[in-house]
Amino acid sequence: MADKIKFALALALVAAGVMGFYLLGEAALILRVLSVLAGLIAGTAVAWFTEPGQRFFVFGQEAWTETKKVAWPARKETVQTTGVVFAFVVLMAVFLWLTDKSLEWALYDLVLGWKKS
Repeated sequence: MADKIKFALALALVAAGVMGFYLLGEAALILRVLSVLAGLIAGTAVAWFTEPGQRFFVFGQEAWTETKKVAWPARKETVQTTGVVFAFVVLMAVFLWLTDKSLEWALYDLVLGWKKS
């Protein structure tokens, strides 16, 4: 029950920071942004002391550890893969355009006789 109250308080602090952004509409932009950041920081600090907050932190640490294990592709491989994807997209666009124009010709010219040119 205490965790739910703390979490609700954390959400209220974040909401207060966002509300401050709009209530300080006439103030300088930096004050408005600082209001949101203060709400986020305060909400995060309160959520930190809840059981779900601690589990989320552990999850974040484990996720960071897993990203270190990933074999990221080299620049050359990334460029080649991007080129293949781009070529495939262009080919599909041409194929779909040809299909569309063929169906348009078949339906409008042959079947319906609307576009006799």
